[in-house]
Amino acid sequence: MTSPARSPWRLILPLTFVFLLGLLLPVILGHAGGGGSWNAQLTDPVTWQRLASPGDLSTAHRELDCAACHSPVDGVDRNKCATCHANASALLQRQPTAFHADVKSCAECHLEHQGGDVPPVEMDHQSFARIGLRELKGIDGEDTEAAGRLGGITAWLRVAPDRTSSGLTPQEATLDCSRCHANDDRHFDLFGFDCAACHRTDAWTIPSFQHPPPSSRDCVQCHQAPPSHYMMHFQMVSRRVANRPHADVRQCFVCHQTTSWPDIRGVGWYKHH
Repeated sequence: MTSPARSPWRLILPLTFVFLLGLLLPVILGHAGGGGSWNAQLTDPVTWQRLASPGDLSTAHRELDCAACHSPVDGVDRNKCATCHANASALLQRQPTAFHADVKSCAECHLEHQGGDVPPVEMDHQSFARIGLRELKGIDGEDTEAAGRLGGITAWLRVAPDRTSSGLTPQEATLDCSRCHANDDRHFDLFGFDCAACHRTDAWTIPSFQHPPPSSRDCVQCHQAPPSHYMMHFQMVSRRVANRPHADVRQCFVCHQTTSWPDIRGVGWYKHH
């Protein structure tokens, strides 16, 4: 009885692996850098960390090793990020960034291994929305308010259009913009808190916005005069510059043009600050 023929791949594959390993080993050790014998480099954990690294760390993290941020199997560990950044009072006390105290995920927006000159910060509102939904799902089932909020958002996402009228994705539209951007609100709450009704996440400007014509006199519906206009500065400087001695602080159109605030009627571009 003859034995079945062996597949040639059973011999070719191991030999190929050994051959490639012999070619790559000097390259591996050269990439790892440093002096010493091959044996010392092979037993040094830094050698294998450098080999597995997808790129250089940012300047702020360049002195860290893999274990400072990663856990076996799980990858980037948020708890390890908190070890260094939990007491970052300058970050947590600022209204636009105070949300970091509640977010339980870091890697979506803080991307590393992009090189020393690239800051590890990339605000991705889409990822931020996914983080929020994921954390809502992980809240204790006894929290009926959170469960109701999650149910409402989930139901809306199922029927939402691909893009909102302002160009946002449905996930981005679930974010509460005012939680981070309240200090950026130039409308002084006059337009409410639904920023997503007009604005996109990539820029505050609205391409489709058309300012009322220069003949409009309803400026105060949207604009509020600066503090200096409620002081003697308005009478002593602003009125004299515009040659409008009887101008009222609520009548922007008497001195200003719709091209820009420093574009003064009959005077031209004037900015004394």
